[in-house]
Amino acid sequence: MSTLYQSPRIIIREFLPQEKQTFLDLFKDNQVTQYLPNASPERYLEMFDELLENYEKKNLSRWAIFDATNNNFIGICVARIFVHNTSQIEIGYVLSREYWGKGIATEVCKAITQYSFANTNTKEVVAITDLSNSGSQNVLQKAGFKRLDNLIRNQEELAYFKIERV
Repeated sequence: MSTLYQSPRIIIREFLPQEKQTFLDLFKDNQVTQYLPNASPERYLEMFDELLENYEKKNLSRWAIFDATNNNFIGICVARIFVHNTSQIEIGYVLSREYWGKGIATEVCKAITQYSFANTNTKEVVAITDLSNSGSQNVLQKAGFKRLDNLIRNQEELAYFKIERV
């Protein structure tokens, strides 16, 4: 198991195969998933299998976020090639509700951005949010991202953010 990032508050690491249910349970909370694209339970199972395969291939992937003080599961984060511009890396995160509003999302965004710059040749990391997801938009701006013109993905207008390698 590889750890991507550790601080006094959080640990970002690879999921273990036996943590599939932990991964799936995150997506059962409608408030947690309200701004995510609709996906079936079968798709979430596929996502979990894909992330394990990506670890073996040393590819970008989705990772688990745990509370460093008690090892409770917080959520997931992702870094992947951006489909609209393959020279960019897209990041994202999903956190359990009890961890909202505590600065953890900002720390995760900064950590996964640093990881993306350190482990790829990309010059730009991007993120997108639902237009009404002001919480995530604020997180991205706190993490140093700049808001760009909106982006259309799957016929939906989304807020588009970017940070450049320094």
